[in-house]
Amino acid sequence: MSALSLIGFTRYDPCARWIDGSFWLAARTPHGPGSIRLHPQVEAHGPGGPWLLERAPGMLGELDDVTGFAPEHPLLKRLKPVTLPRTGLVFPRLMRAICEQKVTGKEAYQAYSAIVRHFREEAPGPVAGLLLPPSPEAILGTPYWGFHALGLEQRRAEVLRRAAFEAPRLESCVDSAALAKRLLSIPGIGPWTVAEVTRLVFGDADAVSVGDFHMKNFVSWALAGEPRGTDERMLELLQPYAGHRGRVCLMIESAGLGAPRYGPRAPIRNFRSF
Repeated sequence: MSALSLIGFTRYDPCARWIDGSFWLAARTPHGPGSIRLHPQVEAHGPGGPWLLERAPGMLGELDDVTGFAPEHPLLKRLKPVTLPRTGLVFPRLMRAICEQKVTGKEAYQAYSAIVRHFREEAPGPVAGLLLPPSPEAILGTPYWGFHALGLEQRRAEVLRRAAFEAPRLESCVDSAALAKRLLSIPGIGPWTVAEVTRLVFGDADAVSVGDFHMKNFVSWALAGEPRGTDERMLELLQPYAGHRGRVCLMIESAGLGAPRYGPRAPIRNFRSF
C-alpha cells in the first residue's frame, strides 16, 4: 500500500483525487489555500503552495521510519509493506474520521462528500472541480441540524463542531502524543478517532484503531486463526510489533484478510428528515 493511497477517502475524494494519472491534494494551510500534485511530478499552486511543497516528502512517505520492523510471523513476511504518509493536516482528517464514527463506510463517505460539496470552494490551481476541505469557521458557523441533510445525526454533528472550535489548538500540536492528548480532551473523540488521525497526520506507525468494528477480527484471524477477537486480544497479538502495530493492521487490511462473516450487513441510514 502506497502512502498516497492512504491520503484520500476513496479515489473519489473531492479534496484528494487521481485525475488523468496525477494525484492532487487540496488543502488549507497557515498561509492560505493551496493544491499540490504529488505524482508523477511534484508541483503546488496558490498561497499555500510553498507550505505544501515543504511537506511533500512526508506526504509521499519518504519520512516513514521502518527501523526495527522485522516481523517473524510467516504471514506478515509474505505481505507487501505499507508506507505511511505524514501530511501535517489535522482538521480535514479529523472531519473525515468523525464522519466515519460508528457507521458503514458508504454512509461515512456520503456524509463526508456531501459536507465538502455543501461548503464548495475550488482549490487554486489548474484542476477544475478539486475542492478545498471546509474551514473550521464554516463548520462552527453551521448549527448541528444543518448537517442532517448532509448525512450526520446530532451526535456526530456536535462532535464535528467541537472539533472545529478546537482546530487552532489541534493544528499547533507538534507530534503524535501531543495531538492525541488534545483530541482525547474533546467530548465524542476516543482512541479509534485518535489513531485514525495521528496515523495520517504524523505517520504514527504504532497507532492502533482500538474500537474498530472489524479490525480486532481481522488481526485475530490473520495472526491467530481466530474468527472473532476483542480489542484486548488484538493488542496482545500486536504486542511483538510495538512501534509498528498500526502498520501491521494496515498490512492485514490492505491484503484483504477479512475474518469470516456472520449475520447481515449493517443498513444504510438516512438523516435528511431529522
